[in-house]
Amino acid sequence: MAKDYYDILGVHKNASDAELKKAYRKMANQYHPDKNQGDKEAEEKFKELNEAYEVLSNPEKRAMYDQYGTTDFNSFGGGRSYGGDPSSIFEDIFGSAFEDFFGGSSRARGRSSSFAGEDLKYNMEIEFEEAVFGADKVIKIPRLELCHFCGGTGAKDSSSIIICSQCGGTGTMTFKQGFFSIAKPCSVCGGQGKIIKNRCEYCNGRKRIQKDSKIKVKIPAGVDSGNRLRLSNEGNQGIDGGKSGDLYIEINVKPHPIFKRDGANLICDVPMSFAKLVLGTEIEIPTLNDKVKLKIQAGTPSGKVFTFEGKGIQKINSSSKGNLYVRVNIEIPKNISKKQRELLLEFDNEYNESKENKEEQSFYEKIKNLFT
Repeated sequence: MAKDYYDILGVHKNASDAELKKAYRKMANQYHPDKNQGDKEAEEKFKELNEAYEVLSNPEKRAMYDQYGTTDFNSFGGGRSYGGDPSSIFEDIFGSAFEDFFGGSSRARGRSSSFAGEDLKYNMEIEFEEAVFGADKVIKIPRLELCHFCGGTGAKDSSSIIICSQCGGTGTMTFKQGFFSIAKPCSVCGGQGKIIKNRCEYCNGRKRIQKDSKIKVKIPAGVDSGNRLRLSNEGNQGIDGGKSGDLYIEINVKPHPIFKRDGANLICDVPMSFAKLVLGTEIEIPTLNDKVKLKIQAGTPSGKVFTFEGKGIQKINSSSKGNLYVRVNIEIPKNISKKQRELLLEFDNEYNESKENKEEQSFYEKIKNLFT
């Protein structure tokens, strides 16, 4: 006969979620195995309470239970829940049967109780030179590591860990109907295969504690803002033998006072006076490693770009380098003296009368022609 879940929890059929939770907590505390060691009746009662609350606390399952009044409305041949998805019934039933026939690793044979650690992300700001040449950094991050007091068991001592009597330590309960073999996690130990009687006082049974850890990070030459480095197994540690997560380093490079970056290329804007561009000169340009001389020919226009091949940044994971582009720009003074003004006007007048001013004269001739 079907079990009366409402009667097991001691509530009426119109009980609210809060009333269900209150009743479950009260009775679960009364019949918990830790308080009733060796009492088989209390153990069975505790399992019934878990089963009842699992159904009635789920709105969908409760509605179906109220409608059909049965405990196997969402299972097939032994208690596996499928959440109303018919396809999952065939997946678990036939998958399990075929694995048994052909010697596969079926869930009916048990499942791993280990849990992988979570990945972590760290935002790192580095100097421009560190991005160009690479660097070795040491960072400190808070992460979850196995509790050193209990060794990651979550128990006060070894005697506090007992084998689950319900599943015999396998972590699963297997049900058979004909040649079908179906398994689900043990409801008593939650699939762990063991029960902790007394929790570790340091981690409170969580098996991990948060700790500030120092980690060495090697920054490869050529990284740029937006690049991400992956450090395997440097995230949160896993539980019960689970693999540790990874640590991802998000790179942000500080700007340089002289150079601008375009991938592996460098751009350097050099302000120059009108006279130097007209008369020509020789200037010294800084590079990442040294200095180079640049000869400015007389009459060099503002905005002209000079290229120095291989004087840029080393491409990441490569031996080749980008280029250095030097762009000369005329610098317009904001404030000039009276004498400078007079000299500029004298120069402008003489220049306008000369034959050298062909481009300006041609431009104004074109404007004049538009309006005649």
